[in-house]
Amino acid sequence: MSEKRIALVGNPNAGKSSVFNQLTGLNQHVGNYPGVTVDKHYGSYQDADGDKVEVIDLPGTYSVFPKSGDEEVVKELLGQPDHPDFPQQIVVVVDTSNLERNLLLYTQVADMGLPVILALNMADLLEKEGLHLDEQGLSKTLGGVPVIFLNARKGEGIEELKQLIATEKAQPLSPFLETEAIQKVAQGEATSRADEVEDTKQRYRKIKSVLSEVLTRKAPEKSPRQWTQRLDGALTHPVWGYGLFLLVLFLIFQAIYTFASVPMDLIDGVFGVLSQAVATSLPEGVLTDLLAEGIIPGIGGVVIFIPQIVLLFAFIAMLEETGYMSRVVFIMDRLMRPFGLSGKSVVPLISGVACAIPAVMATRSIDQWKDRLVTIMVVPLTSCSARLPVYTLLIALVVPDAYVWGFINLQGLALLSMYLLGFASALVAAILFKVFLKAKQSSFLIMELPTYKWPRWQNIGLILWEKVKVFVWEAGKIIMALSIVLWVMASYGPPGRIQEAVAAAEAQGLTEEQVASVSLENSFIGIVGKAIEPAIEPLGYDWQIGIALITSFAAREVFVSSMATIYSVGEDFEEGSTMLERMRAEINPHTGLPVYTLATGLSLMIFYAFAMQCMSTLAIVKRETKSWKWPIIQFVYMTALAYVSAFLVYQGFS
Repeated sequence: MSEKRIALVGNPNAGKSSVFNQLTGLNQHVGNYPGVTVDKHYGSYQDADGDKVEVIDLPGTYSVFPKSGDEEVVKELLGQPDHPDFPQQIVVVVDTSNLERNLLLYTQVADMGLPVILALNMADLLEKEGLHLDEQGLSKTLGGVPVIFLNARKGEGIEELKQLIATEKAQPLSPFLETEAIQKVAQGEATSRADEVEDTKQRYRKIKSVLSEVLTRKAPEKSPRQWTQRLDGALTHPVWGYGLFLLVLFLIFQAIYTFASVPMDLIDGVFGVLSQAVATSLPEGVLTDLLAEGIIPGIGGVVIFIPQIVLLFAFIAMLEETGYMSRVVFIMDRLMRPFGLSGKSVVPLISGVACAIPAVMATRSIDQWKDRLVTIMVVPLTSCSARLPVYTLLIALVVPDAYVWGFINLQGLALLSMYLLGFASALVAAILFKVFLKAKQSSFLIMELPTYKWPRWQNIGLILWEKVKVFVWEAGKIIMALSIVLWVMASYGPPGRIQEAVAAAEAQGLTEEQVASVSLENSFIGIVGKAIEPAIEPLGYDWQIGIALITSFAAREVFVSSMATIYSVGEDFEEGSTMLERMRAEINPHTGLPVYTLATGLSLMIFYAFAMQCMSTLAIVKRETKSWKWPIIQFVYMTALAYVSAFLVYQGFS
């Protein structure tokens, strides 16, 4: 069985990723290009002859003359035949509703001497715009390139594309426009600004001439652009646009709490029953205790939040699929400029809602170094999905599950407030960094607003599968390891210390719960927790919360599994109580009050909103800035902000 490698190239929003998803289905994974932090998406499929075809989805680019890190990756790959990912064939995906701009990239790629297939995507929009494209005439005018019409949203033309990939000979085409600049790119040589500009001018002139011959107008159907313009009048309005966006956010977070509560309660109960079953059915011993008190609660601390992760990313994916997210970026640009941020900073900040790591990578599109650095330094303040499990747990503990006016869920409102707080704090921090770095406003947001479309449910399903897989696998590995370490530290202590403390407690006639607490306090983890308790007590935290804070600096979501493990050690699983019930029942021995009061819960949420608790993000920041200076500054200022803010909140609500 032979193997073939193809690469998908295209402008942003041309539907390239949809083609990738249709070709590869679930058989795909994400990696990084060597030496840079730009994602590359791999996938594969088997053609009709049983041969494997590897597909690489390259970052979206407008030209082979790069202006950003993503575009640089495309140029370097296509210009280096010895590159390990160099493809035998290029499929250039073109948005047929904007042929002139999209064909610019195609002609550049073809003139680099690469074998090309031209995939005309969203061809149905041509009919709606009242246009007819002569497919054969276009192929002939462009040097005999194979041309195929697609509707990747519906999967139309995908099988024909696979057949064309299998049968088309990988050979260069007749040149469209031979220029010195494109030859330099093909040979991996540097180009000047003048070379960029002159090549583009010449190509656009010739592309216009070609389209005048092959593109004709007829009576239009109802144009989607008419609807787009009408909707944009409201959705991008300088006043109503913000109100509608807040309404969308409000509905999203209300829905997350409304729809996720039932499966979350079910999962919580299942893992409680599973821990109980393991504890009662297996022989007593270290392995049974490890499974019942460490591993199972730790895994449960991950799995329980899958419903909310799925809902959050489903809504985000729908906003992107419909074209609304582009409008959000557009209107937020107006809001951010008074705060001194570059218009191009909008995309990383919006991306930060999902994860700070790709958000930091997305700053490569910002041309000016100081503007980019400011964005990198404030992006982790936006509430990422790793904070969602923490917020959810704490809100469930301290915010009543009640409704205002019969339809506004207080817990959903609290969650929305945390996300808005993260975004607002990023804007305020940006002002301070701009002053500190003395950066001038110099970048501008340049983007194309796509037409509105119905969501592609298959794409959304693939996105959700990928996000859940990453969350469970990547976070799960860390959580599993830390759960085992925490259980060991919570179950053992210095020789004889736990035994002596337990014997003394039993002699005093303490209850089983009190004896278990004494045992935990004298374990290794208890000793560490007690050591740091004086520093965190002003924030309303006890030593058990302190342990979870320490482990969370590996990854924020570890807080939940840490609490699950800590409160499971010594637990009587005969009662079948869930983690939430055990945490609600925790009593502060000094005050006699519940540990998780409103003041403590709010203090913890504020701490997690501001603290830099993600080693992976710090590593990416170091890699992007090429220095440990900036990640260290970022860690220090965010941790200090978290401590001071949490202190003020706890003291204010106590």
